[in-house]
Amino acid sequence: MPYLIDGHNLIAKLPDIDLADPNDEAKLVTKLKGLVAKKRGRMQCTVIFDCGVPGGYSAMSTKSVQVIFAAMRHSDADHLLKLHISRTRDPKNWTVVSSDQAVLDCARAHKMKWLTSAEFVDKFAGESPAEDAPGEEVDIQISAEEVEEWMDLFGDGESRSGPSEMADST
Repeated sequence: MPYLIDGHNLIAKLPDIDLADPNDEAKLVTKLKGLVAKKRGRMQCTVIFDCGVPGGYSAMSTKSVQVIFAAMRHSDADHLLKLHISRTRDPKNWTVVSSDQAVLDCARAHKMKWLTSAEFVDKFAGESPAEDAPGEEVDIQISAEEVEEWMDLFGDGESRSGPSEMADST
């Protein structure tokens, strides 16, 4: 089931992420990726945040967790959420997560399911891999696309076209 999530509203309801943290969005996205992995493909999320520079889809996005920032000067998350709601082709399959009454009203008007941010937190409490019991093995499936993305970001010590440049300097 796909979820359309008001990112900062959800962060405000989480006990372990603070809106004042400069990495709050990345921490939420990490939590959502863990939750989606635990659901083994039965869940997808689109999370929308305010104040992106320049705005649009984020590099934090994966196939299962789409991350979108509203452009700082041109829009806000609520506007983008309502736009996504109105443009969704299969609204009955989606669930909107927000604490904003106007966003929830828009979801209801388009026959979408909805949860407040607090209800979403309650529904999935204890399902994040970070909250599993110590020593409990978690089977997280990582796609080839995600591995390639990580290799592009962090590398493996060698360039894709051949041996490391470090070897040439000796």
